Amino acid sequence: MMARQVSLSLLSGLCVLLGLSACTLGPDYQRASVTTPAAYKEAGAWQPAQATLPPAGPWWRAYGDATLDGLVERVSLANQNLAAADAAYRAASAAVQSARAAQLPSVTADLQATRSRGAQNSGNAVTAGAGSSARTLARLAGGASWEIDLWGRVRRSVEQARANAAASAADRAALELSLRGSVVSTYLALRVAQAERRLLEDNVRGLERALDITRNRYRVGVAARLDVSQAETQLASTQAQAIDVGVRSATLEHALANLVGVAPAAFALDAMAELPPLPGIAPELPSTLLERRPDIAAAERRVAAANAAIGIAEAAWYPTLSLGGSAGFQHSNLIDLVSLPYHFWSVGPALAGTLFDGGLRKGQKAEAVAVHEQAVADYRQTVLDAFVEVEDQLATLRVLAQEAALQDVAAQRAAESQRLAENQYKAGIVSYLNVVTAQTSALNAARSALDIRARRLAASVALYQALGGGAAAEP
Repeated sequence: MMARQVSLSLLSGLCVLLGLSACTLGPDYQRASVTTPAAYKEAGAWQPAQATLPPAGPWWRAYGDATLDGLVERVSLANQNLAAADAAYRAASAAVQSARAAQLPSVTADLQATRSRGAQNSGNAVTAGAGSSARTLARLAGGASWEIDLWGRVRRSVEQARANAAASAADRAALELSLRGSVVSTYLALRVAQAERRLLEDNVRGLERALDITRNRYRVGVAARLDVSQAETQLASTQAQAIDVGVRSATLEHALANLVGVAPAAFALDAMAELPPLPGIAPELPSTLLERRPDIAAAERRVAAANAAIGIAEAAWYPTLSLGGSAGFQHSNLIDLVSLPYHFWSVGPALAGTLFDGGLRKGQKAEAVAVHEQAVADYRQTVLDAFVEVEDQLATLRVLAQEAALQDVAAQRAAESQRLAENQYKAGIVSYLNVVTAQTSALNAARSALDIRARRLAASVALYQALGGGAAAEP
């Protein structure tokens, strides 16, 4: 009867404790407020896309280059920085499992066998007793303990671990977005370098023809030796520029090899005849950045983790309650160990708390609050930076489109001036210096037009990245 009353009392107490364990200290998480503009300032005539956001797809395919598609896919498979981010995410996920384990009881078991001999006191000396003998003690025991989460410390720890794991996953996505953007921008820069090399080589062939004509005119006494020297100088200078572009091409190709995780010696790309087209990109509503950009998601999850840390710090002010029990057998003879007369057991709660810590818990609470405030500020700044990045690239594309239209006209006029100067020189109307000047202007204008095309391609990649890895196609 007495044992039954004790059991009922323990059961009643356990029910009360479980009811108390519903208490969770610390503020419940609420996403920090941010100011979101209704539309992008630099969007111009572009209309925002629909508010319902489609999943971010393979945005790099907008450039219509199968070679580029293959390189981007290789990043996810071979890049070592991404492999390290995968490992970091797995570690964060394992931390969630570790935190959740504290919600369950822990069970232990041990088997011991010791042999000892006592000592006898003789005055102030301790000596081995002549009559003492060695004895053996065997022990087989098991135990269980369970911390009752009265104040929500364990629950907040799980909440914090989950938020950190989500932030790690977002960090991995942000790194993948960055790496893919680096592959696309590096690849496009390589294609531009190859296009510039073709432009210079075409110009070299034209200068070689012009030099042949000038030498023939010099042989018949129509042209001066100075004309030949100027033509040779122009040709050699352009040839040197064509060779110099090869340095940039090789460096960019090596960078691509590094991004896809292979040695430069095992990586090579054939030259392409044309540059990829410039895709049309329609920016979506600014509010979609809060859902699409992985760096914003990571910053927001770190706010949630810091919020949970406040609850953990507050729970440290209150005592911890745990239920524990043990049972087993103990005997001097290992053979007779598992016998009922030598059985022992114990069960009961344990309440532990800190009475004085010199301000440790107060400092930890203040630290947790400050870390949360810092995380909120970082989150808001990340959102603001994202808006700025989108606006910057929209402005860049808008201005460069205007500049490209004018530069294309300038390149056409410069090419026409070169043709007129060459015809006038053949007719003996102008000196060869006019031809050299026209040739230099035409080449510089063509290279400037190509440079603007390269900057527009780079800005389109940067805009895709700023939009979080995808956007609706411009109608």
